Amino acid sequence: MAAVTMRLPAVRPPLDSRAPRGGEKHLVAPGDTITTDTGYMRGHGTYVEDDKLIASVAGVVERVNKLVCVRALKARYNGEIGDIVVGRITEVQQKRWKVETNSRLDSVLLLSSINLPGGELRRKSVEDELAMRDYLQEGDLISAEVQSIFSDGAVSLHTRSLKYGKLGQGVLVQVSPSLVKRQKTHFHDLPCGASVILGNNGFIWIYPTPEQKDDEAGGYTANLEPVPLSDREVISRLRNCIMALVTHKMMLFDTSILYCYEASLPHQIKDILKPEVTEEIVLEARQRLLDSEG
Repeated sequence: MAAVTMRLPAVRPPLDSRAPRGGEKHLVAPGDTITTDTGYMRGHGTYVEDDKLIASVAGVVERVNKLVCVRALKARYNGEIGDIVVGRITEVQQKRWKVETNSRLDSVLLLSSINLPGGELRRKSVEDELAMRDYLQEGDLISAEVQSIFSDGAVSLHTRSLKYGKLGQGVLVQVSPSLVKRQKTHFHDLPCGASVILGNNGFIWIYPTPEQKDDEAGGYTANLEPVPLSDREVISRLRNCIMALVTHKMMLFDTSILYCYEASLPHQIKDILKPEVTEEIVLEARQRLLDSEG
């Protein structure tokens, strides 16, 4: 018979009872009055009624001088120009692909916004339009950059760099976009032997670090070679570490993920998501982050 793990309910203390730096965050629910001072400007997530500034979403109140807005705790991705995203092709249309990027509307990747295989730059012809499915088809995962925002809020993408394009073997993890820290680069080769793409849209791609960077394909030839067991174990451990960090609402960036990975090494991969193990490794990763900041 297979072993069965039984758990009894237990009261666990909060992970970190200390107040965050800068004092307690001001959390509000929809309908809560933020301020009655008429000198404030209304920002996202707020509305004015009877000279009172009221929250329209549940989230954290943020003040910049006289501007008050509420950053939603859980929301769809709102694109900003220059963001790195990971998405899935949902439809091939005339001269464009529709891409699911965890936002309110499907994003758009125009045929004119891609490099052809080999990194070739030229005007796209009718033959290129007929061969669109040879480049990308439904179900393909891609990495791309936000080029512009349409008036209705939909995002226009481009893959005009050889670091963007079709993704091959790996694991996709979906988290809240608010937990992905904005950095100069969102492509990280971790020393543990795997790489991550931290999409600003909350889609995270974990994949084996390629032995050599192959720029000849221009980002449209996915490597479908079998992945060695050792690489799969590293990817699985990274995935569970990311989910552990998400459970405790910690920001995701290369250092926090690496510290959590190193803290998880004494434990088996399947045990990382047990609440007591999750708490232990996240607390250790958080302490290392605090020490490095200090």
